[in-house]
Amino acid sequence: KAVHYFQATGLPTVADDSGLEVDALDGAPGVRTKRFAPGEDLEGEARDLANNEHLLELLRGRPISERGARYVCVAALALGAEAEAVAFFRGEAPGRVLEAPRGRGGFGYDPVILDEVSGRSFAELTSEEKNERSHRGRAFRALGEALRRAR
Repeated sequence: KAVHYFQATGLPTVADDSGLEVDALDGAPGVRTKRFAPGEDLEGEARDLANNEHLLELLRGRPISERGARYVCVAALALGAEAEAVAFFRGEAPGRVLEAPRGRGGFGYDPVILDEVSGRSFAELTSEEKNERSHRGRAFRALGEALRRAR
């Protein structure tokens, strides 16, 4: 994405992608995070609900020790159209898949992912806490730091 838009504009471009990796599912849903649950034409909250239900069903009966997961974000900074002109920054937010949703904040899988630092689901964190721990926040802080060092 970053290279495509760099080529279209000639301007430095940032793009990112993110997903949820679950150890017991060999890293799934991964790149299919948004469209993980079976079914078509679901959008917004209905899709989030279906994804969460599907994930919980796949892990039903597994102990919490086997529910390791992480949100992952990779941000790309394209300063040119060649591969060597693209820098990548990875951020992770580790956690565990809960047995049932908790909390009303956030979006996506947040109600079913436990932040082990706080003992709360990502949906139960304040915006400030979530930004501090989030995969996107970590990836973009690393990107920002690289830009500061490059000045």
